Amino acid sequence: MAQFFGHMKEARMQRVEIKDMKAGVFRAMLGFIYTDMVPELERQEGGIIVALHLLAAADMYGLDRLKSMCEDKLCDGTSVETAATALALAEQHCCSKLKARCIELMAASIDKVMETEGYKHVMASSPLVTNDLLRALRGRKN
Repeated sequence: MAQFFGHMKEARMQRVEIKDMKAGVFRAMLGFIYTDMVPELERQEGGIIVALHLLAAADMYGLDRLKSMCEDKLCDGTSVETAATALALAEQHCCSKLKARCIELMAASIDKVMETEGYKHVMASSPLVTNDLLRALRGRKN
């Protein structure tokens, strides 16, 4: 709202350039705005990748229902290979349900998770989640 109707420069421009978002993600977001559906999330292949990008876009534009739909898709489709990446996204965009799911998945398969690039990234970019992961590991051993 602020970007298009407030005092930001986009409100005065004839054309708005959307940066930091892939065209397919923007198309899916726009489709959701008009139809309240996101068929891209239902794809067997690529649905998780779309959900990762679309969650960030939904958060950026305040589309809470879309954000929730993406979070649900990621909770259902996150694997050992993608858990750390999804955890970083959950931490960045305040998705508590996704964060809990990722930590649970990571704690169950910590050795495999630690081998992924996503794990290295999340430990470097969000070191505070290490505490949550350690708590989950401690709970599994007791």
